[in-house]
Amino acid sequence: MLTFLLLQADTSAIMGQVFLFGAIILIMYFFMIRPQQQKQKETKNFLEAVKKGDPVVTIGGLHGKVHSVEADTLTIELDRGLKVTIEKTAVSLDYTKRATGK
Repeated sequence: MLTFLLLQADTSAIMGQVFLFGAIILIMYFFMIRPQQQKQKETKNFLEAVKKGDPVVTIGGLHGKVHSVEADTLTIELDRGLKVTIEKTAVSLDYTKRATGK
């Protein structure tokens, strides 16, 4: 009888630990992983939707307007006649939102 009670106590303690571990994983998913995935998706959609004439800010801090869009590159016009070709991944969604107020 005593061994049965000890076995039952061990089982409930293990189940409690499994529940706690599962809860920690679930909390990490909703507070760390999921928001990062949503941000990556939003950035990807932004980069795909960039078109000629859109104001952009690069991760290096350059402000300009898109002059032309190619497969993986953008040509941005920084000033009249000054054009720079950059990778699309060099455009920052956060900086662009702050600069344009959108």
